[in-house]
Amino acid sequence: MIELTITDGVAEVVLAAPKTLNSLDIAGIDELAQVYDEAADAARRGQVRALLLRGEGRGFCAGRDISGVDPAEDDVPGYLDGRVQPLLQSMAAFPAPTFAAVHGACLGVGLGLAIATDVVYVAEDAKIGSPFANLGATLDSGGHWLFTERLGPHRALDLIYTAELMSGAEAVAGGLFARAMPSDTLLEQTRAITTKVASGATGAFLASKELVGQIRDQRLGLWESMAAENRAQAALCASADYAEGFAAFQQKRAPVFRGPAAAPTES
Repeated sequence: MIELTITDGVAEVVLAAPKTLNSLDIAGIDELAQVYDEAADAARRGQVRALLLRGEGRGFCAGRDISGVDPAEDDVPGYLDGRVQPLLQSMAAFPAPTFAAVHGACLGVGLGLAIATDVVYVAEDAKIGSPFANLGATLDSGGHWLFTERLGPHRALDLIYTAELMSGAEAVAGGLFARAMPSDTLLEQTRAITTKVASGATGAFLASKELVGQIRDQRLGLWESMAAENRAQAALCASADYAEGFAAFQQKRAPVFRGPAAAPTES
Protein backbone atom coordinates (compact mmCIF):
# COMPACT_ATOMS: atom_id res chain seq x y z
CA MET A 1 0.00 0.00 0.00
CA ILE A 2 3.06 2.28 0.06
CA GLU A 3 4.69 3.30 -3.21
CA LEU A 4 8.11 4.90 -3.75
CA THR A 5 9.44 6.50 -6.92
CA ILE A 6 12.63 8.52 -7.37
CA THR A 7 12.78 11.02 -10.23
CA ASP A 8 15.24 13.89 -10.72
CA GLY A 9 16.40 13.76 -7.12
CA VAL A 10 12.89 13.73 -5.64
CA ALA A 11 11.57 10.72 -3.74
CA GLU A 12 7.79 10.58 -3.92
CA VAL A 13 6.16 8.42 -1.25
CA VAL A 14 2.51 7.58 -1.87
CA LEU A 15 0.01 6.18 0.61
CA ALA A 16 -1.87 4.01 -1.87
CA ALA A 17 -4.89 2.50 -0.11
CA PRO A 18 -7.63 4.86 -1.30
CA LYS A 19 -10.51 2.51 -0.41
CA THR A 20 -9.72 3.04 3.28
CA LEU A 21 -8.68 6.70 2.91
CA ASN A 22 -5.10 5.48 3.33
CA SER A 23 -5.68 4.38 6.91
CA LEU A 24 -2.64 2.57 8.28
CA ASP A 25 -2.69 -0.77 10.03
CA ILE A 26 0.42 -2.25 11.65
CA ALA A 27 1.61 -3.71 8.35
CA GLY A 28 1.16 -0.31 6.70
CA ILE A 29 3.19 1.42 9.43
CA ASP A 30 5.97 -1.13 8.99
CA GLU A 31 5.90 -0.76 5.20
CA LEU A 32 6.04 3.03 5.42
CA ALA A 33 9.03 2.80 7.78
CA GLN A 34 10.81 0.52 5.32
CA VAL A 35 10.12 2.87 2.41
CA TYR A 36 11.50 5.84 4.34
CA ASP A 37 14.61 3.81 5.19
CA GLU A 38 15.10 3.04 1.48
CA ALA A 39 14.65 6.68 0.54
CA ALA A 40 17.05 7.78 3.30
CA ASP A 41 19.70 5.38 2.02
CA ALA A 42 19.26 6.90 -1.45
CA ALA A 43 19.58 10.38 0.05
CA ARG A 44 22.86 9.48 1.74
CA ARG A 45 24.13 8.27 -1.66
CA GLY A 46 23.16 11.60 -3.22
CA GLN A 47 20.33 10.11 -5.30
CA VAL A 48 17.55 11.83 -3.33
CA ARG A 49 17.71 15.52 -2.45
CA ALA A 50 14.09 16.09 -1.39
CA LEU A 51 11.05 13.99 -0.51
CA LEU A 52 7.33 14.43 -1.15
CA LEU A 53 4.67 12.51 0.82
CA ARG A 54 1.09 12.33 -0.44
CA GLY A 55 -2.03 10.20 -0.31
CA GLU A 56 -3.87 8.58 -3.20
CA GLY A 57 -7.59 9.09 -3.72
CA ARG A 58 -9.94 11.28 -1.68
CA GLY A 59 -7.75 11.85 1.36
CA PHE A 60 -4.23 12.02 2.77
CA CYS A 61 -4.57 9.61 5.70
CA ALA A 62 -7.61 8.98 7.90
CA GLY A 63 -5.47 7.61 10.73
CA ARG A 64 -5.06 4.12 12.08
CA ASP A 65 -7.08 1.34 10.48
CA ILE A 66 -9.00 -0.01 13.48
CA SER A 67 -11.59 -1.96 11.49
CA GLY A 68 -10.27 -5.28 12.79
CA VAL A 69 -8.88 -4.18 16.16
CA ASP A 70 -10.24 -5.72 19.37
CA PRO A 71 -9.69 -3.11 22.13
CA ALA A 72 -9.32 -5.85 24.73
CA GLU A 73 -6.45 -7.40 22.78
CA ASP A 74 -4.88 -4.23 21.40
CA ASP A 75 -1.19 -3.83 22.27
CA VAL A 76 -1.24 -0.05 22.53
CA PRO A 77 2.34 0.37 23.87
CA GLY A 78 3.64 -1.95 21.18
CA TYR A 79 1.83 0.02 18.49
CA LEU A 80 2.60 3.55 19.70
CA ASP A 81 5.99 3.13 21.42
CA GLY A 82 7.21 0.32 19.23
CA ARG A 83 6.05 1.45 15.81
CA VAL A 84 4.43 4.86 15.46
CA GLN A 85 6.90 6.99 17.42
CA PRO A 86 10.00 5.38 15.85
CA LEU A 87 8.48 5.93 12.40
CA LEU A 88 7.70 9.59 13.07
CA GLN A 89 11.14 10.23 14.55
CA SER A 90 12.74 8.61 11.50
CA MET A 91 10.63 10.75 9.19
CA ALA A 92 11.56 13.93 11.06
CA ALA A 93 15.27 13.04 10.82
CA PHE A 94 15.14 12.29 7.08
CA PRO A 95 18.47 13.46 5.55
CA ALA A 96 16.89 15.81 2.99
CA PRO A 97 14.13 18.42 2.96
CA THR A 98 10.67 16.83 3.16
CA PHE A 99 7.28 18.06 1.97
CA ALA A 100 3.72 16.77 2.31
CA ALA A 101 0.69 17.50 0.13
CA VAL A 102 -2.35 17.04 2.38
CA HIS A 103 -5.89 16.85 1.01
CA GLY A 104 -9.12 15.43 2.34
CA ALA A 105 -8.83 13.66 5.68
CA CYS A 106 -5.68 14.15 7.80
CA LEU A 107 -6.57 12.51 11.09
CA GLY A 108 -4.89 10.71 13.98
CA VAL A 109 -1.67 9.07 12.86
CA GLY A 110 -2.16 10.88 9.54
CA LEU A 111 -1.76 14.12 11.46
CA GLY A 112 1.38 12.61 12.99
CA LEU A 113 2.80 12.01 9.50
CA ALA A 114 2.26 15.68 8.75
CA ILE A 115 3.85 16.77 12.04
CA ALA A 116 6.96 14.73 11.18
CA THR A 117 7.33 16.44 7.78
CA ASP A 118 9.40 19.60 7.34
CA VAL A 119 6.93 21.58 5.20
CA VAL A 120 3.22 20.79 4.85
CA TYR A 121 0.97 22.25 2.17
CA VAL A 122 -2.75 21.58 2.61
CA ALA A 123 -5.82 21.82 0.46
CA GLU A 124 -8.02 24.68 1.60
CA ASP A 125 -10.88 22.25 2.22
CA ALA A 126 -8.82 19.50 3.89
CA LYS A 127 -10.13 18.12 7.19
CA ILE A 128 -7.47 18.32 9.92
CA GLY A 129 -7.62 16.95 13.44
CA SER A 130 -7.83 13.98 15.78
CA PRO A 131 -11.46 13.30 16.74
CA PHE A 132 -10.49 10.72 19.35
CA ALA A 133 -13.20 11.93 21.74
CA ASN A 134 -15.58 9.82 19.67
CA LEU A 135 -13.50 6.72 20.47
CA GLY A 136 -13.00 7.27 24.18
CA ALA A 137 -9.30 7.73 23.48
CA THR A 138 -6.79 10.54 23.77
CA LEU A 139 -4.76 12.08 20.98
CA ASP A 140 -1.51 10.41 19.99
CA SER A 141 1.15 10.80 17.28
CA GLY A 142 2.10 14.26 18.57
CA GLY A 143 -1.36 15.82 18.36
CA HIS A 144 -1.23 17.35 21.86
CA TRP A 145 2.14 18.94 21.11
CA LEU A 146 1.05 20.41 17.76
CA PHE A 147 -2.21 21.87 19.01
CA THR A 148 -0.76 23.26 22.26
CA GLU A 149 2.42 24.61 20.66
CA ARG A 150 0.70 26.33 17.74
CA LEU A 151 -2.81 27.13 19.00
CA GLY A 152 -2.37 27.49 22.76
CA PRO A 153 -3.90 25.35 25.52
CA HIS A 154 -7.43 26.78 25.33
CA ARG A 155 -7.93 26.14 21.62
CA ALA A 156 -6.13 22.79 21.90
CA LEU A 157 -8.55 21.54 24.54
CA ASP A 158 -11.49 23.00 22.64
CA LEU A 159 -10.60 20.86 19.62
CA ILE A 160 -9.93 17.80 21.79
CA TYR A 161 -13.14 18.03 23.84
CA THR A 162 -15.43 18.77 20.87
CA ALA A 163 -13.69 16.49 18.31
CA GLU A 164 -14.19 19.27 15.77
CA LEU A 165 -12.03 19.31 12.65
CA MET A 166 -10.31 22.29 11.08
CA SER A 167 -10.28 23.05 7.39
CA GLY A 168 -6.90 23.32 5.72
CA ALA A 169 -7.36 27.07 5.49
CA GLU A 170 -8.11 27.30 9.22
CA ALA A 171 -5.12 25.12 10.07
CA VAL A 172 -2.77 27.38 8.13
CA ALA A 173 -4.32 30.53 9.60
CA GLY A 174 -3.70 29.05 13.05
CA GLY A 175 -0.04 28.37 12.27
CA LEU A 176 -0.22 24.58 12.11
CA PHE A 177 1.08 24.24 8.55
CA ALA A 178 2.83 26.28 5.86
CA ARG A 179 0.36 27.10 3.07
CA ALA A 180 -3.21 26.39 2.00
CA MET A 181 -3.85 25.89 -1.71
CA PRO A 182 -6.82 25.04 -3.93
CA SER A 183 -7.32 21.28 -3.88
CA ASP A 184 -7.13 20.99 -7.66
CA THR A 185 -3.65 22.54 -7.82
CA LEU A 186 -2.21 21.31 -4.50
CA LEU A 187 -0.22 18.37 -5.84
CA GLU A 188 1.07 20.22 -8.90
CA GLN A 189 2.28 23.15 -6.81
CA THR A 190 3.81 20.93 -4.14
CA ARG A 191 5.67 18.87 -6.73
CA ALA A 192 7.01 22.03 -8.38
CA ILE A 193 8.29 23.43 -5.08
CA THR A 194 9.81 20.10 -4.03
CA THR A 195 11.62 19.79 -7.36
CA LYS A 196 12.95 23.34 -7.06
CA VAL A 197 14.23 22.70 -3.54
CA ALA A 198 15.87 19.44 -4.67
CA SER A 199 18.02 21.42 -7.10
CA GLY A 200 19.07 23.88 -4.40
CA ALA A 201 21.79 23.94 -1.75
CA THR A 202 20.34 21.02 0.18
CA GLY A 203 23.36 20.77 2.47
CA ALA A 204 22.61 24.28 3.73
CA PHE A 205 18.92 23.40 3.96
CA LEU A 206 19.77 20.42 6.17
CA ALA A 207 21.83 22.68 8.43
CA SER A 208 18.83 24.99 8.77
CA LYS A 209 16.54 22.01 9.41
CA GLU A 210 18.77 20.97 12.30
CA LEU A 211 18.93 24.53 13.65
CA VAL A 212 15.15 24.97 13.56
CA GLY A 213 14.78 21.65 15.38
CA GLN A 214 17.24 22.73 18.07
CA ILE A 215 15.49 26.07 18.56
CA ARG A 216 12.11 24.32 18.81
CA ASP A 217 13.07 21.38 21.02
CA GLN A 218 15.78 22.96 23.18
CA ARG A 219 14.17 26.42 23.40
CA LEU A 220 17.39 28.15 22.42
CA GLY A 221 17.55 31.88 23.04
CA LEU A 222 18.74 34.48 20.54
CA TRP A 223 22.44 34.31 21.37
CA GLU A 224 22.51 30.52 21.69
CA SER A 225 20.78 30.30 18.33
CA MET A 226 23.26 32.72 16.81
CA ALA A 227 26.20 30.70 18.12
CA ALA A 228 24.68 27.54 16.61
CA GLU A 229 24.25 29.38 13.30
CA ASN A 230 27.88 30.43 13.40
CA ARG A 231 29.02 26.84 13.84
CA ALA A 232 26.80 25.64 11.02
CA GLN A 233 28.07 28.34 8.68
CA ALA A 234 31.68 27.49 9.49
CA ALA A 235 31.04 23.83 8.69
CA LEU A 236 29.41 24.71 5.36
CA CYS A 237 32.44 26.74 4.28
CA ALA A 238 34.23 23.53 3.27
CA SER A 239 31.38 22.30 1.05
CA ALA A 240 31.33 22.28 -2.74
CA ASP A 241 27.97 24.05 -2.79
CA TYR A 242 29.26 26.90 -0.62
CA ALA A 243 32.12 27.49 -3.04
CA GLU A 244 29.74 27.21 -6.00
CA GLY A 245 27.32 29.73 -4.52
CA PHE A 246 30.04 32.34 -4.05
CA ALA A 247 31.54 31.67 -7.48
CA ALA A 248 28.15 31.97 -9.18
CA PHE A 249 27.42 35.25 -7.41
CA GLN A 250 30.81 36.71 -8.33
CA GLN A 251 30.50 35.51 -11.95
CA LYS A 252 26.91 36.76 -12.22
CA ARG A 253 25.43 33.38 -13.20
CA ALA A 254 22.95 30.93 -11.75
CA PRO A 255 24.50 28.46 -9.28
CA VAL A 256 24.53 24.73 -9.98
CA PHE A 257 24.28 23.01 -6.61
CA ARG A 258 25.09 19.32 -6.22
CA GLY A 259 24.03 18.60 -2.65
CA PRO A 260 25.89 17.50 0.49
CA ALA A 261 27.16 14.28 -1.13
CA ALA A 262 29.29 16.29 -3.55
CA ALA A 263 33.02 16.45 -2.83
CA PRO A 264 34.60 19.84 -2.10
CA THR A 265 36.17 21.47 -5.15
CA GLU A 266 39.35 23.47 -5.52
CA SER A 267 38.65 27.21 -5.62
